[in-house]
Amino acid sequence: MSSKQRKRGGAGTLLKIAYRNIWRNGRRTAFCVIAVGVAVFILVFYRSFLDGFSRSIDDVVQIFETGHVRAVSKDYEAESEYSPVQYPLAAGRAEGRAEGRDLDGVMAEIAAIPGVAQVFPRISSYASLQESVIKSATLWGIDLEAERAAHYLNLTDRDDGLQEGRWPKPGANECAVGYAFARKAGLRLGDRILLSTVSAEYSDKLWEPEIVGIYSFDYIKYDEQTIIVDFQRLARLLDLEGTQQLIIYGEDGAESPRIARAVQGILGEEAVVTGWQETYMVAVMRMMTPLYLVVGLVFLIVASFLIINTVMMIIHERIKEIGMMGSLGMTRAEIVRVFFFESAMLSILGALAGVALGALMTGIGQFYPLRLLDMTGNTFAEFPMGNALFMVFSWTGLVQAFVMGVVVSALFTLIPSLRSAYVEPVEALRR
Repeated sequence: MSSKQRKRGGAGTLLKIAYRNIWRNGRRTAFCVIAVGVAVFILVFYRSFLDGFSRSIDDVVQIFETGHVRAVSKDYEAESEYSPVQYPLAAGRAEGRAEGRDLDGVMAEIAAIPGVAQVFPRISSYASLQESVIKSATLWGIDLEAERAAHYLNLTDRDDGLQEGRWPKPGANECAVGYAFARKAGLRLGDRILLSTVSAEYSDKLWEPEIVGIYSFDYIKYDEQTIIVDFQRLARLLDLEGTQQLIIYGEDGAESPRIARAVQGILGEEAVVTGWQETYMVAVMRMMTPLYLVVGLVFLIVASFLIINTVMMIIHERIKEIGMMGSLGMTRAEIVRVFFFESAMLSILGALAGVALGALMTGIGQFYPLRLLDMTGNTFAEFPMGNALFMVFSWTGLVQAFVMGVVVSALFTLIPSLRSAYVEPVEALRR
């Protein structure tokens, strides 16, 4: 073949031929582009949704359950489902340390660990309500001033969640209840709640705090069944020396394993220290990440079959055309490249459309959340997650979805493209 003929078969010429060919049947091209586009869009949306779901669980676990690191006693950990207050966190039992360190001293020692940002004591205790349609609730004793200054309690609005009134004052006989709790029980500011609970000495305690605040955390578990009180007030009520839990926040949540080891060294073997990544639901979400790739591949493979069928039909319809191209001097490799370029262009167009739509939807979703619990009738109410689920917009995710869509679709159409190389020019022209 002459150099002039070889030049005609260059990549640029073959791309022009392929580009013109894909528009010879606009309806067929549209179907292929839509198929790949829908698959890539689902890939983008599914990843954004899954990342948002995982982030929501991470945020709730870190703020309401464990912080970045949580420390409790071994006995408490064994019966944690009952939130017992009879097993305070013991300090000072590590080798070489003096017994009887007070809570402030232990917290100061933990706060001195490099990378630790805040240390908070917490109490969580069950209570029975005496004169209410709601028969049980959880008393949540926290240092309100310190925790409100350290992080958001309402994850959706990025504030402390207070809707009406004010937060309980330190040491006062006051409480705050969730908006859903108040509505269900018919309670208002100024009302009192008569409740009973069991102290650290196993004695029954009656208490009647005044409601001074109504909050909304957008976390249905807390909004419906949690009464927030001052930590010191609850500790006195329950005859609890020290604290039931220590919640530690680091400057970087990823450093929690290192911080947990350091805290364990301070508290000794009688304490159980865990990082937030070890929480059951967080671990489950981490294991679901590979599922994203599997689901994405399934959608792309299904979409690729439409392109495969399209390429097969094109080859069948252009038998004579293939024979003519061979007669004019095009090699088998060049003919294969023409059809492969056609399928690759369809894949690229579809992937671009899917990525564009996915970027638009996830971009909107990062500012306007899905009210997941409202949409599912509180099906996920037992999950440690907020009602509002924000999508996660990721340029990296968009690029990965585009590349994945193009590569998978193009590779699956390589086989039918190779079929065109085995069409004999003489036989093709006879048809």
